[in-house]
Formats: sequence, structure tokens, C-alpha cells
Amino acid sequence: MRFLFIFLFTITLVSCGNKAQQNKEKVEVVDSLTDAIHITNATCFDVQQVNPFIRLVHIKDPDKDSTQVYRLALVKEGAEESLIPQGYDIIRVPIKTAVCMTTFQLSSFIRLNALEHVSGITSTRYLFNEEVKQRLKDGRMVQIGIEGEFDSEVVIAANPDLILISPSKRGGYEALKEAHIPLIPHLGYKEMTPLGQAEWIKFVGLLIGKEKEATEIFHDVAKRYNEVKALVANVKHKPTVFSSDFRGGNCYVAGGKSYLAQLFNDAGATYFLQDDDRTSGFVMEFETLYAKAANVDYWRILNSYKGDFTYDVLKSLEQRYTDFSAFKNKKVIYCNMSLTPYYEHMAMQPEMILSDFVKIFHPEVLPNHQPVFYHLLQ
Repeated sequence: MRFLFIFLFTITLVSCGNKAQQNKEKVEVVDSLTDAIHITNATCFDVQQVNPFIRLVHIKDPDKDSTQVYRLALVKEGAEESLIPQGYDIIRVPIKTAVCMTTFQLSSFIRLNALEHVSGITSTRYLFNEEVKQRLKDGRMVQIGIEGEFDSEVVIAANPDLILISPSKRGGYEALKEAHIPLIPHLGYKEMTPLGQAEWIKFVGLLIGKEKEATEIFHDVAKRYNEVKALVANVKHKPTVFSSDFRGGNCYVAGGKSYLAQLFNDAGATYFLQDDDRTSGFVMEFETLYAKAANVDYWRILNSYKGDFTYDVLKSLEQRYTDFSAFKNKKVIYCNMSLTPYYEHMAMQPEMILSDFVKIFHPEVLPNHQPVFYHLLQ
């Protein structure tokens, strides 16, 4: 097997939103098989099935060259490898174990009840899962460091079949070269819709031989998400909402085409930057934020504050916060990551977060819903 180091070689080019072009002269792709995996919401990967033993996966990064793609051939025992087109890196599945670089990646294994397939993780900062904690304690799972400061000896000792990475983050993957372990990009965090992110559970399912379970889980998630979304699809009044994190005097806001903006829209609200075309977060000067958000109905805050986060605490951080309508009317939406397993559930159970927002924006729609992550600050 050739080892996969995505920063060390050139990969074939295709558009993130388009289906990857296949070498049809060499392989006939079968889409009608009963066990075929169909991708319906995710845009940064797709799957095409050659036969019951070979699946071709194309992973595309929207933030890189608009025509980039990373090609994998997931091969089961008994496959006729001559059917694999040129330019595909072979991964023999099901894998035994993998290293997860993010809680997002780990959340799929948690949701699939498949933590035996995880031999290593990075940060445990926001870790709540008791099984993961026990596995770390008894050595069945190891902590390999953080991005940019990996302990390659620990990685080698963990002996994973592959390492799931987040290419555009801090990196430091060059330090893992000596481990000679395939590095596979997991771009679920770059999906701009909640269901797009959740559908990456199918990718993990393919790797560990639980594709059927992953498909069933995603089907149930999508069904519940769309049911809640439909409840507020035709509401007469859509409150406005903004989200901002203030650090070191800078205001960080989500772009108008971001995952968060889509989530607000699905919850029956209007994001204050709805006409903005950016998909990621960016810094906004306070004066600009004030001009755009001073009269917005709701303000969403996500942090890991140590202690009881209140309006008085918010005021003590910045006196000018009191000028916002959301502050004056006590409509600050809050989630404390240090108190709730937010990152362990956010990607794989977006219907829970959607329900929290709907409960806040339109309380009459879900009168019996008990908030899980987000609530109005008291």
C-alpha cells in the first residue's frame, strides 16, 4: 500500500460541489446495488460503488483550489484490484483502528458505538464521554498530543491503520511521516449545512464496516431534523439573531453562508449577515458590529466560561455590550462548552441543537422541549 501524505504529492482536480469524474473506460460504477451508499447532503465527499468489494471515495476541499480532489479506493477482502482506476490510493477495509484529530471525527465513532476502532485522540479539553475516558485510563486509547505538537512515538505505539486529519487547521502532520501511517482528510467541519456535517458518519461507517448502521442513523437524524425544520418553515415572524465571540478586543462573527447561519435559518430566524457571502468566521470591528447588531433580537454566545456566566459577567467584560437590544431584553442565547458535551453531539445530532433554537425563537412550537445545549441566559 502506498502511504498517504496529502501534503507531499499532487492530487487530481475537481470541483467541491460537483461529482468527481470517473475513469469509465477502466471501471463501470454500479449504483443500483442494495448496499450502495448514496450521499444526499454532504458536498465535500461522494461515494461510487464498483461492486460489493470496492468503493471509490472522492474528498474535496472547498477552501483549496476549486478543482481539488483526494481519491480513495476502499477495498474489502476478495476484491479484484484490477478494477480500481489509476490515481486511487487503496485503503483496505474494514480498518481495525484509527486516530482521530478532532472531537468532530470522534463523534461519529461515539454515535456508531464503535470506540473500539479508535486507538488515539488529540485534545481531551471538552471530553465528556465516559467510555472514552475509561479507554484512555486503561490504555486502550492514547492521547497523541495536539496539532503541531504530535508525539510520533505515541502514534506509532497506538498502531492505527490510518489517521484522520483536518488539513486546513494548524497541521504539523509532517512530524508523523516517520510513522508511515496513511493520513486521510476528514472535511466534515467544512460542510455548510447541519445535515451535510452529519452525513460524514457514512464515511466513518465505510471505513469500519458499519455502513448500514451509519446510513440508518443518518436517515433518522435527517428525518427528525427536517420534521423540526418544517414546524417553523412558514412562521409569520422571523426574529433576527447575531453570533459573536469577543477575544482580545476583536469580534469574531460567522459568515452569512456559514453552517451557523443555515442553522438559524432552519430554526425560523434571520441571521444578521444574511446577505454576506462568506462561509467561515472573520474578524469584525466593534463599531461595525454595533451598527449592524445593536437592534438585533437575539445574541448567541458559545464559550467555556469557568463559573456562572451571567449578564453581569457579560457587562464586566465590556460595558458597551449593554447597548445591544439583545442584552437589554435578556435575549442572549448561551451554551457553555465546559458544562455540556457540545462537540461530542453537535455534528452527529444537529436536530437537538435545532430544537433548542426553535424553542427559543418560537417557544409555542415546541412547548415541551427541554433545552439540551442552548438556553436563554438568566
